[in-house]
Amino acid sequence: MYGLWKPRVLGAWRVPAAGPVILAVNHAHNIDGPMLMGTAPRPVHFLIKKEAFVGPLDPFLIGIGQVKVDRTTADRTAITAALGVLDNGGVLGIFPEGTRGEGDFASLRAGLAYFAVRSGAPIVPVAVLGSTERRGRLIKGLPPLRSKVDVVFGDAFEAGDGSGRRTRKALDEATVRIQEHLTAHLADAKRLTGR
Repeated sequence: MYGLWKPRVLGAWRVPAAGPVILAVNHAHNIDGPMLMGTAPRPVHFLIKKEAFVGPLDPFLIGIGQVKVDRTTADRTAITAALGVLDNGGVLGIFPEGTRGEGDFASLRAGLAYFAVRSGAPIVPVAVLGSTERRGRLIKGLPPLRSKVDVVFGDAFEAGDGSGRRTRKALDEATVRIQEHLTAHLADAKRLTGR
């Protein structure tokens, strides 16, 4: 990432140095996940749609510990693998909106709340900014080479209410809390970076 673009990483010290943690990342461009993997202070295991595991990318993504997920169903294999990452004290990366969009955390899916409440792992919000500002001249689908992309880590927080409940109501309440934290972090990151 540092060879192709100019990432500016802010707040990486906010990621706990050890133990399970979930990085909740906005997703506006294909480069956001790889940019976070290349700049995070710890190795990140992302939940990635199964459609990305094609050709030579399949063994590469599996080899670097990424988790293949079928988004059309409740993928038990992916859920077990993701919880295993957290049980082993690893870092799980999630795009809480489920797919690429505006990257504004406007519509969260329940998966992030489930993993956070089920595992008890803290969530660190991450804003990747600048990846969609301009299109590259050589490769239209990527930001221009050597352009600046900001990766801003926020303060870790707990998604649950402390009761340990995992009911539908508890997950819905956790999703609301998560969305408030992520939206506030994105606004702070935009102010901090001037984007």
